[in-house]
Amino acid sequence: MSDRWRDLTHAPAWWPWTVLIVVLFGTFAANREAGAGHGEVLGAVLVAALAVVPGVLPVRPELALLASGLCTAVYFGAGFADGPVFLALPTVTFVVALRTRSARWIPWAAGAALVAAGALLSRALATDSIRTQEVWQAIGLVAVVAAAGAVAVAVSQLQASRADRTARAATEERLRMAQDLHDGVGHGLAVIAMQAGVALHVLDRDPDKARASLEAIRATSRESLDALRTELGRMAGRDAVRRPARGIGDLDALIERVRAGGIEVVRTGGAEVVDERVGEVAYAVTQEALTNVLRHAEATRAVVDLALVDGALVLTVTDDGRGGPTSGKDEGMGIPGMRARVAEIGGTLDVGPADGSGLRVRATLPEHL
Repeated sequence: MSDRWRDLTHAPAWWPWTVLIVVLFGTFAANREAGAGHGEVLGAVLVAALAVVPGVLPVRPELALLASGLCTAVYFGAGFADGPVFLALPTVTFVVALRTRSARWIPWAAGAALVAAGALLSRALATDSIRTQEVWQAIGLVAVVAAAGAVAVAVSQLQASRADRTARAATEERLRMAQDLHDGVGHGLAVIAMQAGVALHVLDRDPDKARASLEAIRATSRESLDALRTELGRMAGRDAVRRPARGIGDLDALIERVRAGGIEVVRTGGAEVVDERVGEVAYAVTQEALTNVLRHAEATRAVVDLALVDGALVLTVTDDGRGGPTSGKDEGMGIPGMRARVAEIGGTLDVGPADGSGLRVRATLPEHL
């Protein structure tokens, strides 16, 4: 929608006043030029003004259209000179159609247009012979009123569509932020919980191992806090500095953190040269899959495999745990989040039971976007 149309839809108060001023001065000039007396000119200006006023006042749509139609009909029926009064009813129809979401204004607009057109035709019939001018004026008035209503409906629908797109974009952004928080902070908390368990288990007999776990907790908590601050800053509308996107080159550090929590993680295959966005999605999928291994799988071993197959990056994460939900409402937030990230770049995600026991997460991503 252009800025001009947006101004008309959001501020319909100024331009009807402009029409009112045009009608006032135009009616005065037209009737003076036709040789009308002062009283007749004053009456014409008053009636013409009353035909436009419903468009500038906050009155009910039915009353606005009825008043404008009757005043227009009175103007024509009284035999006043033709002039900008023809703008009155189309203007009121346009304003009413913009302000009213339902279609209840349509019968009233049609009735008002027919009444005004009938007054024009009755003026023609009052002469010795029907003049073609009044007939075409009546047809034109009805057509312009219908066009004004149609344009107003189109503009209103464009405005509503734009508002829907804005709301949808805001919702998608909130969901993306929630997914980022879930991925980053959720993974950090899962690693911290595992490290805390290890530290408590070896605290008395292996202080060095306990210290290493506590240091891992400190590092992981700092990283999670940084992620939390970044997302909260963006939610608050501040220009928070976005963390550098993590990619395939960061997988070794991710795997090491999970290993420190007591899970044996093996990385196989290799695919280092992929697009940055593809690498970011691959990292996010691996992080979520390993987080699920830590939190839910009761596994002792996981395998992360990367391979380039027919121009696609195939990422597979398997574990030897007890498996878990792979579809439906029991998936939680993690698996749908992975699916959304993968689908966003044109990939596919398959989650199902691994060979033997456990769960397998397989993402097929385009090597280049």
